[in-house]
Amino acid sequence: MGRERELSRLRTLLRSSRLLTLTGPGGVGKTRLALELAGTVRGSRAGRAQWVELDSLHDGELLPQALAAALGVRERGGRTGIEALVHALGSRTTLIVLDNCEHLADACAQLAATLLARCPRLRILATSRETLRVPGEVVFRVGELSLSPAGEELDTAELLRSEAVRLFLARARTSDAAFALGPGDARTVAEICRRLDGLPLAIELAAGRAGSLSLPGILRGLDDQLSLLTDGSRTGPGRHRELAAAIDWSHRLLDPLEAVVFRRLSVLGGGFDTEGAAAVCADGVEGDDGRDRDGSRNGDRDVRGAEVGRRDDVAPRGPHPTVRPEQVVRVVCALEAKSLIVRVRGEEQRGAARFRQLSAIRAYGMDRLAEAGELPDTWDRALDWLAGKSAEALGPGAFADLTEEPLGQEQEILAAAVTYSAARSDRRHIPLAIALARLLYRQEQLTAARTLLSGVLERVQDREDRGAALALAARSACLQDDHAAALAFAQEAVDVGRAGQQPARLANALDALAAARLCRGEFSDAVAVFAECLDVVRTLGRPLDLALCRHHLAWAMLQTGTTAQAERLMQECLPELAERAPLGQLTAALHTDGAIRLARGDLDGAERRFTEVLLKTPPGESFHALYPLEGLVIVAAERGDLQRSLRLYAAAAAIRQRIDTEPEAHWWGQVEAAVARVKERLPPAGAAAAMAAGRRLRGARLVAYALRGTEDGPAGRDSAYEGSPDGVGAAGHPPLTGRESAVAKLVAEGLTNQQIAAHLGLSKSTVAGHLDRVRDKWGVRSRTQIAVRVADQAAGRPESGL
Repeated sequence: MGRERELSRLRTLLRSSRLLTLTGPGGVGKTRLALELAGTVRGSRAGRAQWVELDSLHDGELLPQALAAALGVRERGGRTGIEALVHALGSRTTLIVLDNCEHLADACAQLAATLLARCPRLRILATSRETLRVPGEVVFRVGELSLSPAGEELDTAELLRSEAVRLFLARARTSDAAFALGPGDARTVAEICRRLDGLPLAIELAAGRAGSLSLPGILRGLDDQLSLLTDGSRTGPGRHRELAAAIDWSHRLLDPLEAVVFRRLSVLGGGFDTEGAAAVCADGVEGDDGRDRDGSRNGDRDVRGAEVGRRDDVAPRGPHPTVRPEQVVRVVCALEAKSLIVRVRGEEQRGAARFRQLSAIRAYGMDRLAEAGELPDTWDRALDWLAGKSAEALGPGAFADLTEEPLGQEQEILAAAVTYSAARSDRRHIPLAIALARLLYRQEQLTAARTLLSGVLERVQDREDRGAALALAARSACLQDDHAAALAFAQEAVDVGRAGQQPARLANALDALAAARLCRGEFSDAVAVFAECLDVVRTLGRPLDLALCRHHLAWAMLQTGTTAQAERLMQECLPELAERAPLGQLTAALHTDGAIRLARGDLDGAERRFTEVLLKTPPGESFHALYPLEGLVIVAAERGDLQRSLRLYAAAAAIRQRIDTEPEAHWWGQVEAAVARVKERLPPAGAAAAMAAGRRLRGARLVAYALRGTEDGPAGRDSAYEGSPDGVGAAGHPPLTGRESAVAKLVAEGLTNQQIAAHLGLSKSTVAGHLDRVRDKWGVRSRTQIAVRVADQAAGRPESGL
């Protein structure tokens, strides 16, 4: 609301400075202003923005790893920490936003200075209550929202010029759709905003009460609370006093059940869904529902006026209402309506809605939790919930390290739980630490994973947990090219597995040992170990594990040249993997099948498999798309399509460099050999031009180019874009409007809905609506299919058969 002048000034500063810090008190709107600014950098010198939240990180030494995880930087080639960040950022034009730096100011300053010195095209936007004091830092102090002048008789129109008043009214209408200003109400709103010094967070908290209190009631309650917190003095540290007052007053207006849930939610750092909230907040037994023994509601109040029940100065220390699981969803919704928690936008597409407490509110809630004496019990429920989810994921299966981790969205609370349980020697520490290490391993934050596993191996007593930690340590060491350590960990894991009574754990250890042999280039030994693993898995009666093991054995056999047996194994495992495997496992298997077909001279079959992988791979740059792209490099080379082969090779190589991932040596040798043959047949100038063109291919445009000429490409129909005045209408379908055409073209460039919205000056929901209409008109489902159509039009090709 407002801030137009600030945004204009900040855009100018961001173009001319490499470290820009937004400072100001808590609740003044630094984070929202940074979000808005970061959303406008598309196409500017600042480059694409990367957002990093630091409020839940408390150890400055872990800052490089936290930043690497947030940016998707993976540890490869022996590079860790800052070195991995410098290598990944390199000379790329990037804007990193570090949000909430004040509690890690020294660590943030050191990291910013190092990265800015070594990454010449990097810019950093920071939000902090204090400056970082780094040479070259430009500081922008974020002020409060504009207020109407005090002591002047202003009409309603003049009062509504105040940014603070407009924010209050907008938030009040979301709390109560029937909210409307009556005679004299605008002056009351203006006075509320002046009492709160124009602080956006405080204003939103007060406005959230518009559905239950009258405007005079809000003003009275807030004024009383300000007096209480400052002993009647108005000369204290103003902005901090007003924010504390707004939070404390909002908390005092909660009914007892809401107050209990509110403070317990503060344990859930990083956000939560309703399942997690219920698990951590509910007492889990039938009992009090928040009513007194006579059946009346504690602290009942008049809907629009004064309160008629108990309102003590602090939360009660005595017995509290028993929270039942089925009550938590209702209370979470009530707390959102009162601005004490906020919904995490953009998470709806991933499943259940998620919420979080803003850092200042969460800190307040944690204080109330400790004051009520409930911190140990709340953490106990949190540990039980996390351990249960982790154990549920493991089940009786063999390959826990290779399957989807259900705690991926709970990484922050999981990390806090590992620290909490370690300090108390809690029995749940070991399984939780292993679960966190698995998450770090999948993110290729390998140093952090191995450090965590080293601590587990020093503490662990249970044989099965020790075997699981050793197998995961072996896989992590493999990815760091620490082959000796990988082999030692894996061999010990197998020894532990053979001494145990669980075949699934032995199979996991054997799989890790075979992977270690593969990393060392010992292909025959790897085949032998995978074969033993397959024998063990056959006894488990788990079809998915059997299919995964057959795939691993087939890949190892391909390296030894036994392609006929590898092909039979893939025929046996692919139907099961296609039906039940996680997407990453399925795409890996499809690539293996394509590589086997390639080795057997079936170019058409190989191409079909590689393009199938590309169509199944989620948008964005990842190693999942690299192997099929490189497979298509070899296919094109074998067919004599030399320019295409080099373009795809250059595009894939550029992605590998950007995401810092190395291919398996044996596979890369095949790709390099094919490219060498192509370069021998092309003049140097032609090869250089093809490579340069390939390096310019990115995102959906690259996928569309890679799919050209396959069975998923041109099908000989009329142009997908004929019949439209702007040249973007599908044959046989209604033509696209100009705005729909623009959105489709930006999708083909690989932009997200949020980036398209910023680029075109639209809302995210409007962009989503345009995309829905594009899909309906063209009869397509995915963004990749839209990109293929746009690429066909740009090249004058007929409509793709997607």
